[in-house]
Amino acid sequence: MSIQWYPGHMTKARRVLAESMPSQDVIIEVLDARMPRASENPVVAELRGQKPCIKVLNKSDLADPAVTKAWLRHLEAEHPAPPDGAPPGGQVLALAISANQSSEARRRIPELCKRLAPPKNGPGKVVRAMIVGIPNVGKSTLINTLMERKVAKVGDEPAVTKSQQLVTLKSGMAISDNPGILWPKIDDESASFRLAVGGAIPDTAIDYQSVALFAAGHFLRRYPELLVARYKLKELPASAAALIEEIGRRRGCLRGGGAVDLHKASDILVHDFRAGRLGRISLEEPPGLLEEPSGIEESA
Repeated sequence: MSIQWYPGHMTKARRVLAESMPSQDVIIEVLDARMPRASENPVVAELRGQKPCIKVLNKSDLADPAVTKAWLRHLEAEHPAPPDGAPPGGQVLALAISANQSSEARRRIPELCKRLAPPKNGPGKVVRAMIVGIPNVGKSTLINTLMERKVAKVGDEPAVTKSQQLVTLKSGMAISDNPGILWPKIDDESASFRLAVGGAIPDTAIDYQSVALFAAGHFLRRYPELLVARYKLKELPASAAALIEEIGRRRGCLRGGGAVDLHKASDILVHDFRAGRLGRISLEEPPGLLEEPSGIEESA
């Protein structure tokens, strides 16, 4: 699945990002903890250059905790602190947060920003940080958490934030929030599917059955016990297609003649994942924790 993505506000978001980036001391890139690599935007990496960055793995309460820990180590190891005497720049620090860790986020994020960009001396000299990320990854929720009040509009669908917002934290740090930006064309098929499963792409732009087949195959390979528990399966289906059929039968998604409504069954699986009803699941793993082939097929 290759997704074309050309709404006008995405072009504007990229322009705003390019104009604002040079004045920032630290970039705070919010990622989806269930798919840190797929939710990284190469446009952000291109524009930030050697500016230090905090990678915030949001929704970590929905992700596999062991996989999340591996991602934190991997992201920091990719961009370590420069050796003593070398020019500063490019270092990445990583942090996992969730909806029930508001106080932790308020404490750790300013702390990490100061580590990467020590406070400046003089009137009006404050650390400036920009929050960036793809749509529906939790940028506005994070800025509301840091401010301890609602200053940014949030929602459970992509592209809620339409314009740049600038706020000042109690610590004096200046934080800006920007519209979510997806790259114009996502050529990596696996990344496209992961973004679709996670809700970063509007449902109107995806084929639910194809997305559910991708998700079902991954869940069968990596988290079969969670599927058995959620859908009360007597035995594990042999394929992704068979799993969706079984979900449809068990949830009453039937058409005339007893045929399974595959769209409804696919909708159930995808939304069960997004809501965390399946359990804590990661959609991808860092190098070194690669999936083992299992023989599970997407089609029956």
